[in-house]
Amino acid sequence: MLKDKLTQLQNEIASAKHITYLTGAGVSTHSGIPDYRSKGGIYDGVAMPPEQILSDDTLYNAPEQFHDFVMNNMYFPNAKPNLIHNKIAQSCNKNGQLITQNVDGLDKKAGNQHVIEFHGNLYDIFCTKCQKSFTYDEYKSSYIHQQDQGIIRPGIVLYGEAIDQTKLMQSVNAIQNSNLIIICGTSFVVYPFAQLLTYRNPSARVWAINKTPLAQDAGINAIIGDALDVFSQLEF
Repeated sequence: MLKDKLTQLQNEIASAKHITYLTGAGVSTHSGIPDYRSKGGIYDGVAMPPEQILSDDTLYNAPEQFHDFVMNNMYFPNAKPNLIHNKIAQSCNKNGQLITQNVDGLDKKAGNQHVIEFHGNLYDIFCTKCQKSFTYDEYKSSYIHQQDQGIIRPGIVLYGEAIDQTKLMQSVNAIQNSNLIIICGTSFVVYPFAQLLTYRNPSARVWAINKTPLAQDAGINAIIGDALDVFSQLEF
């Protein structure tokens, strides 16, 4: 049965005019980056709820605590793109678009020229007071901009902050103009990311490649299994 589904998906990839990929942390786990909520994930064993530790409130009112958490739990500067990143990049550069929840920058490292980083990028680091950019190494050494005492932060969407409207509209446009949508490595429960699917063309085919079934499964063709194994058998 799995072989039949893979053949069907391969045929749809080959005939698709435009493919949109929706990805999450399950893609980057194969690059050694933990996901969020599973055992061993970045929230595992953390006393403070993620909605609190990764909030704009903590960033501004307890910046040292915020800085310690992201540095110790979210940055993996030596991580490299894996086969999934590479194959999605190959597909997107041909006729597709990637909308990712991941903030690790690995899709761009893989050479993907059509990436919307829905929740931002950890390496887009800047001073909240003057907007000056900083490198990872500079941020690692201090979260205070010495020239104006502004708080330095990564350009990721925190709890309490809105999604960038330009990225939101670009994402909606990509979904609307695709005749094939592939969801991979995400539980697909975080909003508004999970809401993007509602904008799809009714005739668009939707596939999910995941270790577990999605909560919203109406009209979705599911391949339950390891995404790395699945993508290793697909050609783009």
